[in-house]
Parts: sequence; structure tokens; C-alpha cells
Amino acid sequence: MRILMAGASGFLGTPLVDRLTADGHQVVRLVRRPPRTSDERQWDPSAAQLDPAVVAEADAVINLAGAGVGDRRWNDGYRRLIRSSRVDTTTTLAITIAGLTAADRPGVLLSSSAVGWYGNTGDRVVDEDAPAGEGFLADVCRVWEAATRPTEDAGVRVVRLRTGLPLHRDGGLLKPQLLPFRLGIAGKLGNGRQWLPWISLRDWLDAMLFLLARDDLAGPVNVVNPNPVTNAEFTRELARQLRRPAVMPIPALALKVVLGGFAHEALTSTRVLPAVLDKAGFVWTHPDLPGALHAALTE
Repeated sequence: MRILMAGASGFLGTPLVDRLTADGHQVVRLVRRPPRTSDERQWDPSAAQLDPAVVAEADAVINLAGAGVGDRRWNDGYRRLIRSSRVDTTTTLAITIAGLTAADRPGVLLSSSAVGWYGNTGDRVVDEDAPAGEGFLADVCRVWEAATRPTEDAGVRVVRLRTGLPLHRDGGLLKPQLLPFRLGIAGKLGNGRQWLPWISLRDWLDAMLFLLARDDLAGPVNVVNPNPVTNAEFTRELARQLRRPAVMPIPALALKVVLGGFAHEALTSTRVLPAVLDKAGFVWTHPDLPGALHAALTE
């Protein structure tokens, strides 16, 4: 399969390119600079510029583009970047796909979204049927997913990847926590009762290949583990595996000083289940947190 990918150099895109290539697929990466290799094609999503011929060559399109939500302290400018980096890329891809003839369109678009769609659910369990919640990330997810509509209206299968928090030492939820945990200055965030919708990197990669192959699956898919944990539970398990104490809770006020607007999202409780994947028969390699954390820290 020839796969066109946006966001191929990111925390999730890099291992996904490796996995797809190892499985015999050909990956063509969209880049904003002039191409340096034969597997790169240039585009400019901020100006809605993408050569339709590049898309017409693809059997599938994967869109993982977007500025990291936890990479910087949030201010008004970074909020705008979080939104535009997702909506502009998705809109450019969706409109370009829709503008092709039916014979030239790729068969599927896997497009990133996030469990931020649901907002703060507290202890309430939600699945893909739940409506969008409230808050900045929920609003971003709403317009982000809506940007795929031209592709869907053109009759192409669209999967909206409501991804949780992938676990791996090289990025995501885990990387920024490792140093303070190893120094013994870490602890739960706030009261620790907020639910974390996590997933192992291996299971996330497996889910991507599963969704590429399953022509019967479309619409929103929660790419999260079926066994969410609270922040306090996550903190205890990570401390146990690192053999370090984690007895210094980080107050909500301190988070607001350090993280700015992102502090609210860091304290949000999202208790999400992967109903679509479970019903479709997806098999989890790491169904529990201890095994997933061990793999994240050692593999």
C-alpha cells in the first residue's frame, strides 16, 4: 500500500513510518521545506497548497500533524498555533482529496483527533457515542474533526483517531515525568483523582494498522486502553517501576504558574473506553498499566 503521511516526523509519526515500512508499505511524507529525499513531497497547509497529483498517487492518507499540546507553556499565541496546526492541515488534505475524481481518491483517511473531544467527564464513562464536551481542547477537536467532512462527503472512508496518552520514554505523557520522578521530586497532579486515558505505543501502532485494514470501520474511534487509571494510580505505578518515591503532590496552583492555560487540561478527568476497537475484535498487547509502563521504559 502507498501511504501519504502528514506529521511523519513527530513522536507518533516516526515509529509509525518505521512500522509501516517494515510491514512492506511505501510511505510518502509531506514536508513544509523543499524535499531532501525521494520519499518526501512539499506542501504548505497554512496556504492550503498541496499538489493533487501527490494525493492521487496514494492508496491511503494518514494525518498526524499538529503542534504538541504539552510542549510549551500555553498563552494566547500558542493556543492559536495548536488550533491552526491541526485545522489547516486537515482542511488542506480533506479538500484536496475531495477534489479528485472518484478513481483517483485514496481509499481511506486516518485523521488525528484526541480524547480532548469529551472535555472533563469526571468519573463518568464515555465512548464514541458521547457528544463533545466543553473547554479549549474540546472546541479544537470539534473543528478539527469537522475539517474532515469534505473527504467524507466525497465517499471516502474517514477514521477520526481520538487518541489518548501514548506511553513511551521518548515522548508523550511519560518523557517529561521521568527526570522529576528519578530525582524523587514527583507526585500526583492536584488531587490525583482525574482519569488518564492511556495506551501503550505498541498498541497504538497496532491499532493504526488494524484501522487501515478494516474497511468496515469509519467515524470516531477512541484509540485508548480499555483500562483507564487515575493520575494517583499512574503515579504510584511509575514510582514503583522506577524504584523512586513519589510523595510530593503538585498543587493545582503550581501547575497554573508553570503550565499556564494547559494546567486546566492537565487536571481534566477523561474516563474513555475504546468501544469501537473492542467490538471490532482488536487484541491488546498491553491491556494493563504495569506491563505497558515496563515496555515503555525498556523497549
